[in-house]
Amino acid sequence: MPLTTDDEIRDLLNGARTIAMVGASDSPNRASWGVMAALQEHGYRVIPVNPRITGEHVHGEFVWRELSQIGDQIDIVDIFRRSEDVGPIVDDAITVGAKAIWMQLGVINPEAAAKAEAAGLKVVMDRCPKIEMRRLGLAKIVPDAS
Repeated sequence: MPLTTDDEIRDLLNGARTIAMVGASDSPNRASWGVMAALQEHGYRVIPVNPRITGEHVHGEFVWRELSQIGDQIDIVDIFRRSEDVGPIVDDAITVGAKAIWMQLGVINPEAAAKAEAAGLKVVMDRCPKIEMRRLGLAKIVPDAS
């Protein structure tokens, strides 16, 4: 079952530090651009993934072609893609050892969600972390002092 309670969503967001955003855009007119900025302002490291703009930078972060190139621990894979495109992204998230899948507003794929959950990943579907952070009144994340 995807996470639905306020406590589940709060725990996931409070426990995360690094978010890979699949479908990140370099256009200020796209929702992913604004969500990425809000997540960064909140203290998350957001790593953009988009094969169309690989090698460019969005909000100061290098854009990767695919999750497997990142090489850092990914806590949440935030998906800004059509529902029918989620399956292969979940496969990649499982392969790289991500802890959770977050499907944005309007992105609903129960089969991919079940596959992620069967592999031990937490799943959020049809929600936006920017909206949830505001709604839940989450404090900014303080970076680790390492």
